[in-house]
Amino acid sequence: MNIEITQHQNQSIAEVTGPPIQNPQEALEILINCAYSGAEKIIIHADQLMPDFFDLKTGIAGEILQKVSTYQLRLAIVGDFSQYTSKSLQDFIFESNKIGRVSFVASVEEAKAKLCA
Repeated sequence: MNIEITQHQNQSIAEVTGPPIQNPQEALEILINCAYSGAEKIIIHADQLMPDFFDLKTGIAGEILQKVSTYQLRLAIVGDFSQYTSKSLQDFIFESNKIGRVSFVASVEEAKAKLCA
């Protein structure tokens, strides 16, 4: 997993790249590494998340996003979420975007704008 720290509007943002995250513990380690590197705002691409993340019945999304909240981080997940037809997932994405701690966005540019707003 690679973590690249960049500056956007004088704020440090970590963009995570590399192989897919395999489990919630690995996600936690990545979040902590980003925070330790000085970035409380994090961008992860949707294809880096295990497919079960988008199946709310597994509880994986809730577990990972709870850790984002616990550590007072902000997270943007970049991808095309139109492929997911689950009403509960679409509602979850809508509510997350409304609250703003976790945002589901279409591009890295949109992620940076949301994280720095």
